[in-house]
Amino acid sequence: MKSLRFAVYLALFAGCAHAQWNPSARQWGKDDPDDVRVMSFNIQDRICSTNAKQQAANSWTAMAVQVAAARPDVLVLLECGDNVGNGTGTAQGYNTGDDVPRLTTTIDLFLHGGIDPYVAGNPQVTAYVTKYTTNYDLPYVYVSTITDSSGGQTFNRNVILSRFPFADLNGDGRTAIPSFSLSADPAVPYYTAGDSGIRGYIFSEINLPDDRYGGDLIMGGGHLRSGSASSDLAERLAVGQRIAYYIDAIFNGLGTGSPDPHTRCSNFPRPNKLPSAQTPVIWSGDFNEDEKNNGRDGPALWMTRAGSIDPATDGTDRDRTDSSFDDSRDPFTNNRNTQGSNNDNKLDYICWQDSIATLRRSFVFRASTMPGTAYPTEFNNYPALWTNISSASDHRPVVADFILPLPAAPAGHLLTGPADTTIAASATPSLSWSAGSRVTSYTLKVSTNSDLSSPIYSATIPSSGPYTLQVPAGLLASCGTYYWSVSATNRGGTALSPSGIWSFQVKALCDLNSDGFVDDTDFVLFSDAYNEFLTTAGDFNNDGQTDDSDFVIFADAYNQFFGCI
Repeated sequence: MKSLRFAVYLALFAGCAHAQWNPSARQWGKDDPDDVRVMSFNIQDRICSTNAKQQAANSWTAMAVQVAAARPDVLVLLECGDNVGNGTGTAQGYNTGDDVPRLTTTIDLFLHGGIDPYVAGNPQVTAYVTKYTTNYDLPYVYVSTITDSSGGQTFNRNVILSRFPFADLNGDGRTAIPSFSLSADPAVPYYTAGDSGIRGYIFSEINLPDDRYGGDLIMGGGHLRSGSASSDLAERLAVGQRIAYYIDAIFNGLGTGSPDPHTRCSNFPRPNKLPSAQTPVIWSGDFNEDEKNNGRDGPALWMTRAGSIDPATDGTDRDRTDSSFDDSRDPFTNNRNTQGSNNDNKLDYICWQDSIATLRRSFVFRASTMPGTAYPTEFNNYPALWTNISSASDHRPVVADFILPLPAAPAGHLLTGPADTTIAASATPSLSWSAGSRVTSYTLKVSTNSDLSSPIYSATIPSSGPYTLQVPAGLLASCGTYYWSVSATNRGGTALSPSGIWSFQVKALCDLNSDGFVDDTDFVLFSDAYNEFLTTAGDFNNDGQTDDSDFVIFADAYNQFFGCI
């Protein structure tokens, strides 16, 4: 079902882009529809199975309208599935956290609605993301198997949702991992052995369309321990350092070209290749520490810089330089805070490998500061003052738009017929080619010039085909020589078919067997048509019948031995 939704969405998305970036005019979309938008959101337990899911001035609706308004391509959700933390578990008789299947179903209800199997009476879900925005979906969902737990109860999980499918990019047979652990590496002393924290830290591998992007995407997300005790500070720092090493070892190969070359990462099965050089790692989450005001090198700095202050030796970027982390602000107040009302308390971050991904913009998405002329129209579905939407969670989402590498030019679309330099059987021949790779669209051209200039026929065809077109009647003349080819286009450029430019000749009017001459063989064919009064052959004057008028035309051609000479 999800694959069907994705296919329908892509078809719609190809011809429809969300409004561009102009928040003052209620336009919160991307400048370029091919930018990849990432949204990281600590939702404070609001997406859980026992929460009320009807459209109202409630937390579920507030979450749905924010996602619908931002329309991220990849969404990282933190603190999901905790019915206890949301305060609804006891009332529904499920006083624990959602397991993976239950939370997966709940996420589907959040996106698409349906009958709620987890609330008494099984009501219809009337608040959901795709209800509030058109031509949009996040059909691919990965729910972490790792949760913080205590006393037999489970609580929070991390979740990644994507507009694009997950795929195995490093050869380990998996498309995502929920957590990792490391053993010590004497050659890389900046981190300690251990795991990725209380709820794990997930990485998903995302397959981007080859005709629009030069590589794919690795997306990470997680929630570091909160608190200001010395043990909390120590754990956040240690986990940040371990995440830095994991990114550098698994996705950068520590600069060696091979994943985890020192075999210190707990990946089983082990990856056997690095993602392509044009595939960035972007990672995010609630790091629970403000890198500006913490008075130390905190987790965001460690994750991006790794061990050395020198930016060019062992950073977490693919080229071993330092990666970047965001300095997102509220577009209207320049407030960098992502929690509560403190103007200078940024706990939520998005980090990226800036040698591959280029940040176009990032922002804190805060409903409470939006003027009435600026809030997204999707907020109209929240049946209360839009400024209250932010209070549904104790965190505000951080959003970033990235420019990713362009694809290589299309290739492999070969011409198949009619064969080069042949005689076409009619003045409306069908021209065919094979599908190529990395193609957004094809353009067929027919011209009387060998360089295809001044084409007499041109048509654009989507990448899905059809891969054959019939030249319309009235364009080609008998005995004419015509040149044709097909070019393919994507965001990276346009390429002519590797077959080059082919030609064909339209047969002479009375050359019934297409051998280039009007002779006795054609007379036999014409006689059969004439004697049987056929209209499918020998009707040279197009009056619907083969008769004496056609014989006069044929006789002139025959007596002159006329073909296309």
